[in-house]
Amino acid sequence: MTTEEKKDDCACGGLDAVYASIDALVDFARKRLELDPRDADWTRNRIFELFSLDSYRPTGATSDDTLPDDLLTRFRAAAVAAGLFDADEGSVYADIVMGMLSGTPSAVQDRFEAVEREHGGMEAMRWFYDYCVANNYVKKGVLDKNPRFDSHGLVITINLAKPEFKNMKKAAAGNSVAGGYPACTICHENEGFAGRNKRTLRTIPATLGDEPWFWQFSPYGYFYQHGICVNDEHTPMHVSRSTFGHLLDFVDRFPGYFLGCNAALPRIGGSVLAHDHYQGGGELLPMHKAAAWATMTLPEYPDATIEILDWPGTAVRVVAKSRDTIIEVCDKIREGWINYSNPELDIICEGEDGKRSAVSPSAIITERGYEMSLIFRNNSVSEELPEGIFHAHPEFWPVKQEPIGLIEAQGLFILPGRLINQLGLIEDALAEGKPLPEEVGEFTLEWDELTATLNGERDRDAIHAAVQDELGSVCERILGNTAVFKHKELTRDFMEGLGFHTQH
Repeated sequence: MTTEEKKDDCACGGLDAVYASIDALVDFARKRLELDPRDADWTRNRIFELFSLDSYRPTGATSDDTLPDDLLTRFRAAAVAAGLFDADEGSVYADIVMGMLSGTPSAVQDRFEAVEREHGGMEAMRWFYDYCVANNYVKKGVLDKNPRFDSHGLVITINLAKPEFKNMKKAAAGNSVAGGYPACTICHENEGFAGRNKRTLRTIPATLGDEPWFWQFSPYGYFYQHGICVNDEHTPMHVSRSTFGHLLDFVDRFPGYFLGCNAALPRIGGSVLAHDHYQGGGELLPMHKAAAWATMTLPEYPDATIEILDWPGTAVRVVAKSRDTIIEVCDKIREGWINYSNPELDIICEGEDGKRSAVSPSAIITERGYEMSLIFRNNSVSEELPEGIFHAHPEFWPVKQEPIGLIEAQGLFILPGRLINQLGLIEDALAEGKPLPEEVGEFTLEWDELTATLNGERDRDAIHAAVQDELGSVCERILGNTAVFKHKELTRDFMEGLGFHTQH
């Protein structure tokens, strides 16, 4: 055997692990991504072309995986070892390969529609979610590692993948796209766009208010089947009378989901205000299940029940069987709120920067009929609170400084990944009887409350439980910061001023 032949044999042998990983991925695509067996060789050859591979030893490798994570890990390791790309390029090439293995948008949409015709909208959504997990757009393997627990009537999560945006200017900058194509990160033109690693993104068309919209799942979703419904047209976010009809259109088609939106104002949640969109998914959030503090009626619409929610933020819920009733009553409340000022409560509805008050609506369907929750929001600032009067107050910033958007206003808090290490240092110090470590000195409030609660207890499990309880307590108080009416009686007075009657 010549030296050149030995080189060739060595190179081919070094690629065996690459070939095996690609064979396993193609088999995975056949089983999980509905790759037609007739397209298997063609798809494999497209991957070979990507890496200029012109030889192939069939390995017979197959896959019984339900998630692509392990398969992609093996592929990346084999490809790096073979010199096909550098380790820091692995995520990009994984995205490219999974994009090749995924069905075309038209094929995915056709399959979705077929499932919906036969089994209904919710079963179609379940199929689509599973598909987006399988093609690695939804990073379920990463999401499952996020800590999550219940505390103080809220759901607390620590998102290990999401970057921390401490103000919405930075968030908006992070969502802009230089060069104008696509116009923003949620435009439909992102489907398959290499510039933002969206090769695996697939969307489903939706019609809201006779207008074309589309649905996509969030890659780093905050809860089960978290996604967004986006206007086909790149048009600014707004909440108007038509918004309520849009939300009802969606839940009519997908009655197991909720759908809502951020108030279309800076500083209080939404990071993509330039493009009209809603958020929702397959999990009811704590506010959806909140009890009523008081029940009200409106004489013009006797079929509606209006509830002031027993909730740390300021929110009401409108319940009715009739779509028209829901829309009319909700719009009456919206109009009343956005034009309401009460300087004694720091509520100014409009200023030099335009409107400062808005509602965040959220719709679900229950056995009672339609339920539309309205969260009252205001983004006024002051010298004392330049980030927002109804924003998380500075003493809570070590835990959460980001603006409170729709999801958190409904009781599911997304805390920054840095807390894992920071809270670990605090737990260690408590267990060892040491003072608050200097590197987490900003957590003085939490430390003082924890030491008072634990009273010298050094059991690790007890400390961890106390820390989780403290996080829930802080998040509950942050919601209280966002409340425009600090007492439920003030919410009742406002509603009665609009003509609503309190039931006794």
